[in-house]
Amino acid sequence: MATSNDIKKGMCIEFSNDIFKIVEFMHVKPGKGPAFVRTKMKSVTNGKVLDNTFSAGHKIDEVKVITRKFQYLYDDENGFHFMNNEDFSQLYLGKEMIENSNLMKAGEEVTIILKDADETPLSAELPQSVYLEVIEADPGVKGNTATNALKNAIVETGARVMVPLFIEAGDKIKVSTEDGSYLERVKE
Repeated sequence: MATSNDIKKGMCIEFSNDIFKIVEFMHVKPGKGPAFVRTKMKSVTNGKVLDNTFSAGHKIDEVKVITRKFQYLYDDENGFHFMNNEDFSQLYLGKEMIENSNLMKAGEEVTIILKDADETPLSAELPQSVYLEVIEADPGVKGNTATNALKNAIVETGARVMVPLFIEAGDKIKVSTEDGSYLERVKE
C-alpha cells in the first residue's frame, strides 16, 4: 500500500469506489501546520475531474497498470475500436475514455492503459502531437498580419483548429493532442 508521499503524475489510484488517474499534484509544506498533497484526479471510468487534498502519509490504494500499443481502426456511435499490434485482438473503448478523440485518424497508434489484474481498459493516450491535413480554412484577411492573428481551419478528422493566416486547404500541420492547438506547418 502506498502513501500520499508516493503520488506522481500518471499514477492510478482507487478512491471513492472508482479508479482515478493523477493529472496534477503538488506537495505543500506550509510554514505552520502539517504537510499535505493537493491533487487533481480524473476518473478513468467517466472522465470526471476531482480536486482532492491528502494529508502527508495518508494511505492510498495504488492500482497497478500496464500499457500496450494499439492501432485505432474506426469509431461508431458509442465509441472506438482498436487492434492490438502484437496479437491482432480487438478492443472497444467508450468515447469518454479518450481526451481529444477528434484528433485521431484511422491507423494512428495510441497507448492504452489496462488494469494489470484483469486487463480491463482504463484509458487511452494519444501521442503528444499528430500530423493532419487541412481540408477547409477560412480566408486570411489582409491587414491582420501585424499580430499573431489566427483563423479557423477544419482538419481531416473533422476537428476545428485555430491556425495562422498563411495556412491553406491542403497543407499538412502538426497539432498538439493535449489542447488541440496548432504547432507548425509540415514541409513535404
